[in-house]
Amino acid sequence: MTIRFGSVCSGIEAASVAWNPLGWQAAWFSEIEPFPCAVLKHHFPDVPNLGDMKQIPEMLRTGQIEAPDILCGGTPCQSFSVAGKRKSLSDARGNLALTFCNIADEIDAVRFIHGRKPVLVFWENVPGVLSTPDNAFGCFLSELVGSEFPICAPEGKFSGAGLVIGRKRIAAWRTLDAQYFGTPQRRRRVFLMASDIAGGGANPAKILFEHQSLQWNYSQSEGKGENSPRRIDDCPKQNNQMNSGAIYRKGGFGMFEKSNVFGTLAATGGSEGGGSETLIVEK
Repeated sequence: MTIRFGSVCSGIEAASVAWNPLGWQAAWFSEIEPFPCAVLKHHFPDVPNLGDMKQIPEMLRTGQIEAPDILCGGTPCQSFSVAGKRKSLSDARGNLALTFCNIADEIDAVRFIHGRKPVLVFWENVPGVLSTPDNAFGCFLSELVGSEFPICAPEGKFSGAGLVIGRKRIAAWRTLDAQYFGTPQRRRRVFLMASDIAGGGANPAKILFEHQSLQWNYSQSEGKGENSPRRIDDCPKQNNQMNSGAIYRKGGFGMFEKSNVFGTLAATGGSEGGGSETLIVEK
């Protein structure tokens, strides 16, 4: 079966460049800026551009567009970036992160009616989203995983990687730097994946926290004070289950003992140099 994905804030469509060689197909794009729209029309003439992503939930409800296997996108980062005014969710651009969650829920509703597995979610943004005054990332996580209340991090800042579990989804995030992936620039971004809580889809923890991927990269940074990647082993277990189903703790996250989602997991702190502050290892 061919994997189909929907892309929001598509830009010039990096997702298609990465995934088309795998045989994955774009079901639709969502982009409003004139130049990227022209690029999309030129390179992907057969893929519809839906325009404003705020229209997508209604288009899904009315059956105008298909409910794809994957939802991906990097919603606008200007309101979260430390280089901007940091208006966060009060900025219409920042609030599109919550619209992204609504789209995921509508896709799941349609797929449920047709007896299909829930959507796999992939989202990207700047590290500044982890530390906004209004707890934007905690609100985003809460909407995405189905927690009753916004998820709050100690001291108002989420670590560079972690995992939460709610009544709807499990979500894992990790901060990665482009300089460790063959690109001659420092470009740190938060990457988040989420899937249904029943464990029927891909496991975000296993994908984002693949332990082996951290053993072979020992490149030292030229900059003073930068940390190099390192391997984390033999960490203590932490049980920290909250009534809402979300689990999080400073420096990382708790775990579900004998969970039907990912078995027994352990977490500990790590170095940002390899991409994250927290690593996860399956025992």
